[in-house]
Amino acid sequence: MRTATRPGRTRIWDRFAASDPGLLRLMAGLRTVGAIALTLAVLALLGAGKTHLVAGSISAMAATFAIKEKQQRQQAVTLALGLVVALAAMSLGALLSTHVVMGDLFFLALIFAAVYSRRFGDRGTALGLIGFQVYFVSLFVRAGVPGLPGLCGTLIVAFVCSALVRFVVVPETPERVLRRLRAAFRARLAQLVAAQIELLDAGPDRAEKALEEVRRHTARLHESAMMIQGRLAEGTSDSATAALVQRRIADAEIAAERLGVLILTARSAERADTLTLHLPDAPVPAASDRLRAQDGTTAILRRDLEALRLLVLRPVAEDRGTGVAHVRNRLLGYRDEENLPRASAAVQDVFRGIGETGRSVLGLRLALDGPQDESDDTPSTTRSREELDAEDIAIAKEEEDEEDAHDPTGWKRPTTRTAVQVSVGSALAIVGGEFLSSQRWYWAVLTCWVVFLNTASTGEILVKGYRRLLGTVLGVIAGALLASLVGSHTWTAFALVLLFIFAMFFTAPLSYALMSFFVTAMLGLLYTLLNTYSTGVLVLRIEETALGATCGVIAAALVLPVNTDRRTDELLATVLKRLGEVTGAAVDQLSGGPAIELLDKARDLDTALDDLRSSTQPLTHPITPLRARRQTARYLVALLETCAYHARSLAATAELLPYSKTVAADPRLKGAGRRIAHNIDVLVARVEDDDTEGVAETGPSLASMLETDRPGLPRHDRVTDRVLRHLQRLDEGVIGLARPLKVPVSTPANMASRGPAA
Repeated sequence: MRTATRPGRTRIWDRFAASDPGLLRLMAGLRTVGAIALTLAVLALLGAGKTHLVAGSISAMAATFAIKEKQQRQQAVTLALGLVVALAAMSLGALLSTHVVMGDLFFLALIFAAVYSRRFGDRGTALGLIGFQVYFVSLFVRAGVPGLPGLCGTLIVAFVCSALVRFVVVPETPERVLRRLRAAFRARLAQLVAAQIELLDAGPDRAEKALEEVRRHTARLHESAMMIQGRLAEGTSDSATAALVQRRIADAEIAAERLGVLILTARSAERADTLTLHLPDAPVPAASDRLRAQDGTTAILRRDLEALRLLVLRPVAEDRGTGVAHVRNRLLGYRDEENLPRASAAVQDVFRGIGETGRSVLGLRLALDGPQDESDDTPSTTRSREELDAEDIAIAKEEEDEEDAHDPTGWKRPTTRTAVQVSVGSALAIVGGEFLSSQRWYWAVLTCWVVFLNTASTGEILVKGYRRLLGTVLGVIAGALLASLVGSHTWTAFALVLLFIFAMFFTAPLSYALMSFFVTAMLGLLYTLLNTYSTGVLVLRIEETALGATCGVIAAALVLPVNTDRRTDELLATVLKRLGEVTGAAVDQLSGGPAIELLDKARDLDTALDDLRSSTQPLTHPITPLRARRQTARYLVALLETCAYHARSLAATAELLPYSKTVAADPRLKGAGRRIAHNIDVLVARVEDDDTEGVAETGPSLASMLETDRPGLPRHDRVTDRVLRHLQRLDEGVIGLARPLKVPVSTPANMASRGPAA
C-alpha cells in the first residue's frame, strides 16, 4: 500500500497525545496558569501590592486545581461554595493571627474537617482543600484584621478569574475529554504495534530492550483503557453507547496484548508464557530460527504489522480509495485458515493474531467514527462486519447493574482514620515547627498534610515523605540560584512562577519528587517577591519539610495504624475475589449459563489490581532494604496481571456466544472451572487468615480433562482452542500464586494418600 507521509508536526502531536492521554495534564496546567495570569493582570490594573499579588496567585491556583468534578454545572456550584469557604478561612486566619493558641487549635480543627470532608466525594474534597489552602495563604502573607478587606477582595478576584478561565478560556466538557482519550488510545495502540515490530526484528543484543518497550507500551495502553472507562458515563449520550465503546476498547486491548505474546512465541524456541510480558526484568525466551528460516514469510509479517499500525492511526476521512480497503481486507482475511501463509504453527498464530487485532480495530473505528464504505469488502470483511453488527445489537439490549459498595462506619472509615492521623501529625508538626521557627512553622504542617493525600498505609506515607524531601532539597538549590538571578525584577519572577506552576501540574502524575522540586523553586521566587528571601529561609524549608514528613510517619505508625502488609493483604484479597467472580461468571456463560455483563466485572478487577499495584510501591521501591520481599511483591503483581489478562479474554469471548459462529457453549467447562474456583477460594482464605489448612489442587491440564470426559466430541460442540488456552494459563497462574503465598499444592495422587482430611 502506498501511504502518504504524515506531516512531522502531526506525528509529534500524536506522540504528545499518547504521552498525556486526554491532554488532562496539559489542560490542568493551562487552566491553572491561565487563572493565575488573569488574576495577576486584574490585580495589577487595580494597583494591588506584592502581598495581594502573591495571595491572589495562590488562591487562584487553589480554586482551580481543587475542583475535580466532570460536569460544568457541578464545577460552578463547587466554585461558588468554595468562595464562601475561602472568605471564611481568610477571615478566621486574620482574626486569629494575634491569638497563637486559638489559631493553632482552629488550624488543627480545620485540618481534621478538610480531610474528613473527602468522604463526601469530589465536592467535599474540593472544599476541604480550598479551606486549608486559603488559611495557609493567610499565614503565608501574615494576614491581619486591618488588611482583611483588601485580602477578601483579592480572593473574589481570584475566584472570578478562575471561573472565567475554566468556563470561557479553557473550557472542558466530559465529551471533549473522552474524545481526546479515545485519540490517545489509538495513538498508544499504534505505539504498541510499533514496539511489537521492533521485538520481531530485534537481534540477541537488542531483545531485552525491545521486550521492555513492549511491556511499557502494553501498560500504557491498559492505562488509557482504564481512563476511558472512568469517563464513559459522563462523556457518552446513553448507556448503550457507553457499553459499545467499552466493549470495543476492551477488544482492542486484549487483541493487541495477545498479539505481543504470539510474536514473542514466534521468535522463541518454545511457547512464551504470558507472565513474560508482565514480570519486570523477566528474560527473553531463548531464540529460535522459525523466523530467520522463513525470510519471505517474515517480510510479509513485518509488512502486515506495519499496515496494521497505519490502519490504527489513519483517520476515517482518509479511507477513500481501494488501497486502504485492500489492506483492511487482507488483514481480516487472516481470520480464515485458507488465507494463512505456509509457515510454522507459531508464525501462523501471529497472522491469526493480526487478523483478530484488525477486526478489533475495525470495531473500534465503527464505534468511534460511525458507518464506513463497504463497497470493496471481501467475504472475510463482510463476516467481520456482521459479527460486529450482531454484537452492537446485543449490547444495545443489555441493562447495566450497579452495586452499592460497602461503606464502613466509625473509626474504620478511611477518611475518619486519616483525619485523626493528620490532625495528630499536624499537632506534632506545629510544636516541632515552633522550635525551628516561630514564623515558618506552617511549612511542617503543610508537608504533614500532603504526605497523607492519596496514601493509605504507613509505607506509602514513608515513600511519599522521602520523595517530597528529595524534591525539596533539589528545589532549594534551584530556588537559591534563581533568586540571585532574578533579583528585584518582579514580572520576571512572576513569569518564572507561572512556568513552574505549569510544570508542577504537568509532572504531578508522573513524579511526586519532580513536582516537589518545582513547588520549592517557585516558593524561592515568591519569597524574593515578598522581600523575605534568604538562604536561611530555604534551608529552613528543608528542615520544616523533614520535620513534617517525620511527624506524618510517626502519626501514621502510632495512631490507628494501617501497616503496608495489612493494606496489601486487604487489596490482594479483593483482587482474588474479583478474579474469581470474573472467571466464574465467564466459565458459567461459556458452559451455557445465562448472559450477564462481564466486561464491567473485568474492569472492576483491573481497578482493584491498579490499587494493589500502588499499595506495593513501598515494597518495590529501590530504597527498600528487603530485597526478597521486593522480588516476591513484583512476582505476585505480575502473576495477577497475567491472570487478569486471561480473565478479561475469557469475559470478552463469553460475550461473543450469542452471535458467534466459531464459539459454542460447552457444558463440560463448568466442571473444568471448578478447580480454578476452588484454588482461588483457598488463596483468599489464606490471605484473610480464615483458613490456614486449605490446599490448592493441581492435576491434568484442563484440555485433557475435557477430552477424557467425552472423547470424539464434534468440533462445533466445543469451545475454541483459544478459550482452552486461556483457562489453562489461568489455572497455571493461580497455582503459581499459591507458592509465594505459602499455600500447599497437591495433585490428586498425593491428596488421596493423605486421606479424607486432604
